[in-house]
Amino acid sequence: MSRQMRHDHLPFPMPKRSHSLIQEWRNLSFLHWEVKPEKLKPYIPEGVEIDFFEGKSYVGLIPFQMKNVRPRFLPAVPGISTFPEFNIRTYVKKNGKAGVLFLTLDAQSRITCAYAPRAYGLPYNYAKCKLKIKEDNFEWESRRNKDGFELKGSCIATSEGKQALPNSLEEFLFERYSLYVKHKKSSKMAYTLHDPWTFKEGKATLNTNSLLESYNLGIKNLLEPNLVHLSKGVYVYTWSIEATE
Repeated sequence: MSRQMRHDHLPFPMPKRSHSLIQEWRNLSFLHWEVKPEKLKPYIPEGVEIDFFEGKSYVGLIPFQMKNVRPRFLPAVPGISTFPEFNIRTYVKKNGKAGVLFLTLDAQSRITCAYAPRAYGLPYNYAKCKLKIKEDNFEWESRRNKDGFELKGSCIATSEGKQALPNSLEEFLFERYSLYVKHKKSSKMAYTLHDPWTFKEGKATLNTNSLLESYNLGIKNLLEPNLVHLSKGVYVYTWSIEATE
């Protein structure tokens, strides 16, 4: 059953049509590095702009659990609707609407990896992924099947829970309610709705990170992110993709 969702925090209205999917994003580690915009440009679809915070652009590497993913009005399916996912994203905008752009979404779900690229244009790759969650200590490991790129490490919380302050870097990184993709040779977008993020600052220990290294973003130290956060996550509605304005 759908639940009531807040709208008072949104930077723009959601579509009038109904959302298509319900899902939960749980037990997330947010690892961020500052990157030079010229390194990001090859990955940005035509018509979409890199978004900057105080002149800086960022890329995020985010291990987490996709939970109870299902179409609206249908139940979650055991063994299919919940799976680990490790994505790499950057921050973009078009016509003033800030969103995210995924460089990859590595997931241990063959159904999602087959369906999402066709339906949404999302660059999913199948990978063997593990998550171990113990209170505020998250451990994760992934290895992509087709080329062996890996991520292995952990992070631990170092602060109490908080929400992003207005105009802060955390607001820039967390409070985004759309995603952009290249689908069938044109730029498309999809809306996402959830309550404001609650997160904790953290410290990460990375053992290997060839996953992010494979994107040649010019990051000097792939084992030391500039920013680390953890979150227990959010309940999410997502809409099907549509043409950008």
